Amino acid sequence: MSTIRLTMAQALVKYLAAQRIEVDGQEVALFEGVFAIFGHGNVAGLGEALYHVQDHLPTFRAHNEQTMAHAAIAFAKANGRKRLMAATSSIGPGATNMITAAALAHANRLPILLLPGDTFATRAPDPVLQQVEHFGDPLISVNDCFRPVSRYFDRISRPEQLLTSLPQAIATLLDPEHCGPATLALPQDVQTFAYDYPERFFAPRVHCIRRAPPTQDELQQAVAALKQAKRPLIIAGGGVHYADACETLAYFAQAHGIPVAESQAGKGALADRHPCAVGAIGVTGSAAANQLAKQADVILAIGTRLQDFTTGSRALFESDEKTLIALNVGRFDSLKHHALPFISDARVGLQQLDAELAEWHAPDSWRERTATLKREWADVVHNVTADQGLVLPTDAQVIGAVNRQAGDDSTVVCAAGGLPGELHKLWQCSGPGSYHVEYGFSCMGYEIAGGLGVKMAKPEREVVVMVGDGSYLMHNSELATSVMLGHKLIVVVLDNRGYGCINRLQQATGGAGFNNLLEDCRPVEAGAPKTDFAAHAKSLGCASESVTGIAELEQALVRARQSQTTYVIALDTDPLPSTQEGGAWWEVAVPEVSEREAVNSAYQSYRDAKQQQAR
Repeated sequence: MSTIRLTMAQALVKYLAAQRIEVDGQEVALFEGVFAIFGHGNVAGLGEALYHVQDHLPTFRAHNEQTMAHAAIAFAKANGRKRLMAATSSIGPGATNMITAAALAHANRLPILLLPGDTFATRAPDPVLQQVEHFGDPLISVNDCFRPVSRYFDRISRPEQLLTSLPQAIATLLDPEHCGPATLALPQDVQTFAYDYPERFFAPRVHCIRRAPPTQDELQQAVAALKQAKRPLIIAGGGVHYADACETLAYFAQAHGIPVAESQAGKGALADRHPCAVGAIGVTGSAAANQLAKQADVILAIGTRLQDFTTGSRALFESDEKTLIALNVGRFDSLKHHALPFISDARVGLQQLDAELAEWHAPDSWRERTATLKREWADVVHNVTADQGLVLPTDAQVIGAVNRQAGDDSTVVCAAGGLPGELHKLWQCSGPGSYHVEYGFSCMGYEIAGGLGVKMAKPEREVVVMVGDGSYLMHNSELATSVMLGHKLIVVVLDNRGYGCINRLQQATGGAGFNNLLEDCRPVEAGAPKTDFAAHAKSLGCASESVTGIAELEQALVRARQSQTTYVIALDTDPLPSTQEGGAWWEVAVPEVSEREAVNSAYQSYRDAKQQQAR
C-alpha cells in the first residue's frame, strides 16, 4: 500500500479539499473554504497547512469567531445543506466564541465543520496560555462544551485517528436526518505530528444526499387520512427546501387543492402569488393560515420540527378532532404531537402521495374559502406596510418599503427580535431563495454575518440584511469582512433605540418598561446614547447614509442597489407598534404573584389561555 507522510493538519486539509458533491448535475467542491482566526493553538499546525492549499481550499479571515461560524452556517443553509464550510479557531476564547454558533447550527439542523484548536495532548508544557484546568479531570478542555451542541464530536489525540473520524464527520454533515455541526478538537501538538497516511485516503470522492422513501404502511396510512379530509392543510417547513421539494410541493398543492402555510424555515417554499400559498402560520402567522389551521381536519406537516411558534405553543391546531401527518426525514420529528409518522425524504414522499391520491382533491368549498382568506390577508398586508408619512415608521412600514424595492433576485436576511415576526407575517416572497431568517435559535448578531454567508453562496443575488440596532451593536464586524472580500450587502438598520421586541413582550406580560429601551436603563449624566450607525459603517469601509421616513428609505434603497460595495442605510423607527392582525398565542410564563396589578391581570389571561393547550 502506497503512503504519503503528512502532518495531521496537512492530512486534514488535503482530505477536505478532495471531497466533492454533485449539485444540479455538476460536480463541485463540497467545501467552499475555511473561515479562520489564528492563534497559538492553530496557527503553526493548521494555519501552515492551509497556506499550501489555498488554490483548492481557500482560507477566509474574519473578525469574530462566532460570526465567522454564522457566515459558514448561512452559506450551508443558502446552499440547501449541499455545500459547506469549516471554521477554525485557537483554544480558549476563540473556541468558546464558536459554541453559540454550534448551538445555532444544532437547533436549525445545519451543517458546519468546527475545528477548534486544543491544548497539548502530551501535556508537557501544561498549563498553557488560555488553558482552563479542570482539577478533577485533566482530559477536559473548553472544547468539551461543544459536545452537547455537536451532532458529532471527536478529539484527535493521534494523527492516524483522522482515518476513521473524518469520514464519520463528513457523513454526519451530509446526513438528512442527523445533519448538524461536527466538531473535531485538534490539540496543537498533534496538528504537527506526522504519519504515513495511505494515499487512497485522499482520493477524490463525490458525495450524494440520500433520499429515503417511506414504508408502504406509513404511505397508505397518510393516503387514507388525506382521502377522508374535507378541510386539509399543508404546513411547509425547512425540510421542503433542503429536499429540493419546492417545485414538487407547488404542483402537489395545486393539483389537490390544498392550501399551504409556512413555518419560518419553510417560508418561500411557494411564491406568494401561488394560489395555494396562504402565508405564515403560528404565533407570527397570517390570519388566513391560522384560521385555516383552526378549521382544518387533516394537517400534513412537511419537514418541520413543529416548534412552539409554529403550533401556537400547542394551542393552534392540536385537538382530538384533527389528524396530523408528519412527513419528515427524521424519526425524532415525525413522532411529535401525536402525529401519524410518515418518515421520508420530502420530495420522494410528496411524489408518492401524489401518485396514490391520483385525481383526489379537496372540496371546492374549501378552495374557495382559501382564496377568500388569501385576498383578505393581502389587503391587511397592503394596509399595514403602506407609507403613512410618519417620522418614526413602524417595522411593518419599513418591511413594506424594502419589499417593494426588492426584485425577484433579492434575498432578505434577518434573525431574532421583532423583525423576524413581522417579516414572517408580511414579507411577500418571490419564491425559493428569497427569504433567509434564522429563527430556530433566534440568535441576535446572526444577521450581518448570515448575509455575508448568503452572498458567498449566491453571489448573483442582491442580499438585503434587515437588522435592529441591538443586534447591530452586538455583531457588526463582518461588515468589514464583506468589504474586504468584495461581497456586497445592503444593510437596513432599524434604530428603535433599544431592545424594542423584548420591551413589548415585557409590557405584554404586565411588566414595567425596564432595562430594554435605552431610555429605561440605568441613566448616565449625558442621557441615553444615540449611535450614528451610518458613520460607524463608513468607518468599516461601507458606503452609508442616514434617512428619515419611508420615502427617503425607498430612494436610498435605489442608490444601494446601484452601489458596488456594501451599503448601510440607517433610520429611526418606532419601538412600540407591532402588527396586531394575524398571530396566535405564545406561551410565555407570567409570575403567579406580583405587586403589580398589570402582572396579576396578565397571569389570569395566561391561565385562561393554557386551558386551550393540547397535552
